[in-house]
Amino acid sequence: MRRPPGIRVKRAEDPPAADDGIRFLVDRNWPRHLRQEAISVDGWLRDLAPSAALWRRFKDRPDRWGEFLTRYFAELDAKRRLWWPLAQAARKERVTLLYSTRDPLHNCAVALRQYLFAKLSSPGFLYRNSAKN
Repeated sequence: MRRPPGIRVKRAEDPPAADDGIRFLVDRNWPRHLRQEAISVDGWLRDLAPSAALWRRFKDRPDRWGEFLTRYFAELDAKRRLWWPLAQAARKERVTLLYSTRDPLHNCAVALRQYLFAKLSSPGFLYRNSAKN
């Protein structure tokens, strides 16, 4: 079986690269410091971002990252119809998730990539989930 191209994470203001594949902004709010024309995106997946309440609670606190992931993954479990097409796209081509926060290690794009990797690598993922779509 061929290995899927994967999921990359980049800051929204980083220039697009030829090997980025399809690019999605995954923040709930558009980055204030960037105009929409300034970012090359194929879509804005704001509904896959953490809820506003969860993001406020986390609020750039790396010491709460584990708690954030647990709660965010629970939110994503309830949004299967939203992340399923993204997981399917990542099986076929490179997907780049864009974020606008300053922290390159603790942001919603990194968390979403971790969630999708876990889903894509679980045994029988494609078979179990194709009937639910």
